Amino acid sequence: MGVRDQNLEALGAMFATFNIKQTAGVDDLKDIDIGKAVTVTSSYQVGPCTDGSVFLGKLVDLTLTDAENGKRVATVQIKGVMTVSITTTNPVVGNRVVGGASGTVKQAPALGASDPAGGNIARGTVIAVNGTVECTLVM
Repeated sequence: MGVRDQNLEALGAMFATFNIKQTAGVDDLKDIDIGKAVTVTSSYQVGPCTDGSVFLGKLVDLTLTDAENGKRVATVQIKGVMTVSITTTNPVVGNRVVGGASGTVKQAPALGASDPAGGNIARGTVIAVNGTVECTLVM
């Protein structure tokens, strides 16, 4: 008997809806960004993860169309098992992540004196890594 494939991405998923950060009146998230890592940018607003940002979750849906700037909202998976794109420093199994460039995540830095007053920004636990392309983590 072979090993059974698991669909862990359906396990314990929780979703939340946020407004979308804008730059010069244009939404920072578009349809092409679905599946990317996002961060909180302001009160109830999200945008793509940037280098060293706090990883909030995975963008799973946007309302309306790309042409309707300022009217769309983003649905973000904030809990459960999810797979997101990675960048260097690539995370390893058992480690935590922070935001990477352009909607990716990377391995969180070591705990140290540079942690912000609110605590370390690392999130999740990496449970699988697919080379240098993506990782699966539990939030």
